[in-house]
Amino acid sequence: MLSEKFIGMLNEQIRFEMESAHYYMAMAAYCDSENLTGFAHFLKVQAQEENFHAKKFYDFVNDVDGRVVMGKLNEPKNDYESLLEVFETALQHEKKVTKRIYDLMDVAQEEKAYPAMTILNWFIDEQVEEENSMDDIIIRIKRIGDNSHGLYMLDNELGQRVFTPPADEE
Repeated sequence: MLSEKFIGMLNEQIRFEMESAHYYMAMAAYCDSENLTGFAHFLKVQAQEENFHAKKFYDFVNDVDGRVVMGKLNEPKNDYESLLEVFETALQHEKKVTKRIYDLMDVAQEEKAYPAMTILNWFIDEQVEEENSMDDIIIRIKRIGDNSHGLYMLDNELGQRVFTPPADEE
């Protein structure tokens, strides 16, 4: 049995993951408004991933006989100065997610909540991938600079992204 404190933290993480999806949709809307449809598509897929993460936490809380309580979402930032700012914001957000997952793991270890440690290990691995992906895009945007051909190519590449949940998670 998980403590009420820990279940509360997991509920807050569900809210935060859903809020993350909300933030990514706002970023996608900005990209769409700038006719950067591939970048917008990438961010919409990112939102799908965040919703998947929220559901994974939701299902876990139910599986351990906890009570899921949905929290209020904050309003996302909707306006950006540049595409670079969008992805720098995304990277900073992913770093917040990583810290939250680490905090959950710290409490799980303190409370010897072994089932939670298993799912949190999955999220720790996922966050390495998330941060690396955003960082890679930032590096590429900086390298492209004002080269419209390079921007077009990256936009096209990111437009090919597909969300595929892990086979054992569907």
